[in-house]
Amino acid sequence: MRKPVCFVIMGFGKKTDYSISKTYDLDKTYKNIIKPAAISAGYECIRADEIIESGLIDRSMYALLVKADLVIADITTYNPNAIYELGIRHGVRPYSTIILKEQEGKREFDFSHDRIFSYKHLGEDIGTDEARECQEKLKKLILTVKDNPKSDSPLYELIKTAIPTTYADEEYSDIIGDLARREKGLFAIIEKAEEEIQKGRYLEASNLFGKANQIAIDESYYIQQQALYRYKSKEPSEVVALTEAWSIIKTLNPDESGDPETLGISGAIFKRLYFINNDEESLNKAIEYYSKGFNIYSNYYTGENYAICLDLKSKLSVDSEEIGALKYMAKDVMKKIIKNLESIPEEELNVRNDRMWIYATLSNCNLFLNQTEKASSFEDMFMKENPKIWEIETFTRTKEQYLNQ
Repeated sequence: MRKPVCFVIMGFGKKTDYSISKTYDLDKTYKNIIKPAAISAGYECIRADEIIESGLIDRSMYALLVKADLVIADITTYNPNAIYELGIRHGVRPYSTIILKEQEGKREFDFSHDRIFSYKHLGEDIGTDEARECQEKLKKLILTVKDNPKSDSPLYELIKTAIPTTYADEEYSDIIGDLARREKGLFAIIEKAEEEIQKGRYLEASNLFGKANQIAIDESYYIQQQALYRYKSKEPSEVVALTEAWSIIKTLNPDESGDPETLGISGAIFKRLYFINNDEESLNKAIEYYSKGFNIYSNYYTGENYAICLDLKSKLSVDSEEIGALKYMAKDVMKKIIKNLESIPEEELNVRNDRMWIYATLSNCNLFLNQTEKASSFEDMFMKENPKIWEIETFTRTKEQYLNQ
């Protein structure tokens, strides 16, 4: 007999919950909580990106929504596709559906009568202890749903005469068998892209994200990653790479976008173009995108770059009032970054995978504000995180830039 199938519906990659201005890497939820819990409970676990072969929802998707022994829906950030697919599942199956949501943010829908599993996500990653604890709790919930099926669909709870949809067992078995034989798919492409990134082969990674976008059409995360690693590749020259990266990211319309990732990448492209070409218009565009991103999200990376660009612009101005205003704005942004980072609870900071860069940012922001003792203290904390050589070089370049401002 085949293993029971758990079909997972959720967003891919990084998605932003605009109600709290926080971005989550949902792939971390899948890899660190959902998939290991489902496998441990005895299920074959399949996510949508492991079956999609075109930009359209195909018969495999519908078959799994109807017939999968278990569906887990992560509605964190209220991804439209995930909500839509959850609605289909509730319409065709009275039971065996589990809803997940990150604990922060408001609930836009009334899911109070359903099985909801809450977890804590740090944004870029999930703490090791949290992941381990959530895996065990989710496994127990999966086994409870399996052994004690009861209605978790509002449709079947409210309309007792509703009849579940049927699907031919033979056709479903063919689909499951086909899935088991497949070695390619969107998930495999992304895994390969991550391998290329680890090797520093950024052009190859960019091309793979481009291939992923051709499969999952209009999935913003893959477009963002394609643009990011295209400009990082610097091939065949940095200007060409930046120009092509801009052609990619502008398909997401950054002038109208409220997505912090899109705005951050757009700002980075124009900042680099300014350093290469000394083109003030590029600097103005970088300020525009970084400013918008920081005001939406208060991300420390975006904020620090916004302040740097403001300071750079002050050096180009000949108007004393404008110079004073730009320098004041830059210092104000740096102060906000320090306040935001120093307010992170110690227990959260201890499990964040970006802790090293938080220390680096606090050091350089304090240095920018001439708080040399605090800057030195945070630099020591940065170094105690055992950064790699390239990470030390990145930190040092920024430090030297601040010393020479």
